[in-house]
Amino acid sequence: MKKPAQDYLSNFLDWLDIEKGLSSKTQENYNNFLKKFLDWLDENSLGNIFPEQISEKHIWDYRVHLSRRRSLKKSTQNYYLIALRSFLSYFSEKGITSLPPDKIQLARDKADKPVRFLTREKLETFFNGPDVKTFIGLRDRSILETLFSTGLRIAELAKLNREQIKFPQLSSEELELVVTGKGGRIRPVYFSKRALFWLKKYLKMRGDTHEALFITYRNYKTKSGANRISHRTIQTSFKKYAILSGIPIDTTPHVMRHSFATDLISQGVDIRTVQEFLGHKNIAATQIYAHLTSKQLKDIHKKFHGKQKN
Repeated sequence: MKKPAQDYLSNFLDWLDIEKGLSSKTQENYNNFLKKFLDWLDENSLGNIFPEQISEKHIWDYRVHLSRRRSLKKSTQNYYLIALRSFLSYFSEKGITSLPPDKIQLARDKADKPVRFLTREKLETFFNGPDVKTFIGLRDRSILETLFSTGLRIAELAKLNREQIKFPQLSSEELELVVTGKGGRIRPVYFSKRALFWLKKYLKMRGDTHEALFITYRNYKTKSGANRISHRTIQTSFKKYAILSGIPIDTTPHVMRHSFATDLISQGVDIRTVQEFLGHKNIAATQIYAHLTSKQLKDIHKKFHGKQKN
């Protein structure tokens, strides 16, 4: 028996809990955001609208409604839209006819900053910044290679332990490692043979038994007083090598994560796959890289199609 869209709210929240594994706080947020849409439907005499009756015109009018509320920033408007898109995804997964979720586009903010990343050429220059004849330099080279190979967040990198690194028997093989990221989300990350090469050299120079993969010593000469590396130490290293390499001084560990993602995009990997690599719960967080695909297509069109003879 058919029922109005608003009558599916309870089932939708159960779906978020059981099938999507979202935290109770996230479920509460989705509930609050989605109720804004349901209230808007009531205010416009659409409270009894069925899922299959929701149209792009309704979505557009709702977006106009959100936009005219001057107290709502673009980023906040997107929270409402993401909740609504998830609601439509629920309908889709349950075989309930409704508007496809990809029909909802997020609001663009003029203040949005472009994604900062390093090209392959600049990455090579950056990688060559550390003096690998020293322990610190070898450790830092390993960190740079690991971040670019895996797309790890700085917190995820700092948490890694030595025992997690199982070098494959063949030097041509890569290493797959499972990590737990934001919100307890589990995902696989991959260490390239190049990253493993530097990790092996770094670990060979270690003179301690500390469990952490990346460490600092209280005394580097005697290799004593080992401690897990801090976020600040990694960030300071990035700034130092940025200066040495002549690349933008505001290159951060997160820029390396952006570089990892944009490198995948530039080689034709689709957004959904990049989402999995990065450990984003929602595709909206990965959409910041979508413009790269568009630009690449535009450049290809200009290079080849633009040269056609009349």
